[in-house]
Amino acid sequence: MTEPTGQLDPMPADWQRALAVVAHPDDLEYGCSAAVAAWTDEGREVTYLLASRGEAGIDTIDPVDAAPLREREQRASAAVVGVSEVVFLDHEDGVIEEGMALRRDIAAAIRRYRPELVITLNHRDTWGGVAWNTPDHRAVGRATLDAAGDAGNRWIFPELTERGLDPWDGVRWVAVAGSDTPTHAVDATAGLERSVQSLLEHRTYIEVLTDEDPETYCRTFLTANAERTAARFGGRPAVPFEVFGR
Repeated sequence: MTEPTGQLDPMPADWQRALAVVAHPDDLEYGCSAAVAAWTDEGREVTYLLASRGEAGIDTIDPVDAAPLREREQRASAAVVGVSEVVFLDHEDGVIEEGMALRRDIAAAIRRYRPELVITLNHRDTWGGVAWNTPDHRAVGRATLDAAGDAGNRWIFPELTERGLDPWDGVRWVAVAGSDTPTHAVDATAGLERSVQSLLEHRTYIEVLTDEDPETYCRTFLTANAERTAARFGGRPAVPFEVFGR
């Protein structure tokens, strides 16, 4: 795989509210929590919206028991980077469908929280052309990109208006973390340590995922990703995003 070249632009800064929409607990911690820490430090509001509770993610724990466990870990993880509002949609982990129900749920959340910036995770078929992406990531990422427009159109999902959720056409950007073709980045210097601690809150999941010491695993993974982006961001460790304007 050929590494992309060219300097990345700083992320837009003229916004106050963001909504981060992903499929599972830990998606944001692997993808962009150092950026979230930097934003909340600046007084910006960030809300997390998760399509599932990640209940199918641990082979040794029944989904009935895994769901509340992973929810607790996600709430603790979000708190480390200054996020207090974590919402779960309860779509079924592993078989999330990219359809109208998912788009409607995400559009409803956009109307409720009125973000200027929406964040999601890689919606494309692969990671870097070398690893197949999961159906859940693809479905939620694509639905989020669509729902950013749906939220502002009163004739799409009119039942949301009947529920008191008026159209919100204020989304100005959708930023995709984990993209192979990033366009922008956020300096990770101030938030990197908290991103490590935030990912480490998913200890139950991580201990099943790797035999490596959990803290070493988290630190190595996140530091390597941030330093890899530094070459395209003035030598500063950074979190990259592909930004779509609206």
